[in-house]
Amino acid sequence: MGARSLLPDDIERYVGETITKETLLQKRLRAETAKLPMGMMQIGPDQGAFLALLVRLIGAKRTLEIGTFTGYSALSVAQALPEGGKVIACDVSEEWTGIARRYWREAGLADRIDLRLGPAAQTLKALLEAGGAGSFDFAFIDADKPGYDNYYELCLQLIRPNGLIAIDNVLWSGAVVDAKKQDADTAALRAINLKIRDDARVDSALLTVGDGLMLARKR
Repeated sequence: MGARSLLPDDIERYVGETITKETLLQKRLRAETAKLPMGMMQIGPDQGAFLALLVRLIGAKRTLEIGTFTGYSALSVAQALPEGGKVIACDVSEEWTGIARRYWREAGLADRIDLRLGPAAQTLKALLEAGGAGSFDFAFIDADKPGYDNYYELCLQLIRPNGLIAIDNVLWSGAVVDAKKQDADTAALRAINLKIRDDARVDSALLTVGDGLMLARKR
């Protein structure tokens, strides 16, 4: 698993705790999640704020999330959506998303987040079969790394032209540049980075936000 950030600890604390605005509810959710054995899967507050800013910048109303965990990223995006906006959140864990549901309800945003439990690829395919192609504005992919290519292809069909896909952990704590790292996760991340770089269907940029965030704008 990648680290939450590539920054030195003191700089990460400055960015996350001093500069980044968070609601008290977001801080509580981060604190509760940090106590879990898999707590490092949670994005940092700076990345949550960045996702919210992206959603506002493109005027997103309908968004996708692949990999929800305890719900911090979905909460960040939902807070940025206009009235009537919707996040369709995909995850396989009833336990982790049970925490998410509590915080979404307390935030008064449960009606903006449609949690779909089950394999994300199946959920995305069902959306396409229901006529959802080109009907979403934004997608955030942060799930199992070997599945990234499939999620990217499905999201590319679901989002509209000029819509945006954000893909997390694409630097994987620097493992992507370490030739000795040949595990399935690292190989999948190297492959998706190169694929998006060369993909004529999108404009892209890899940002050193968090553990590496790939942005792909559908042409």
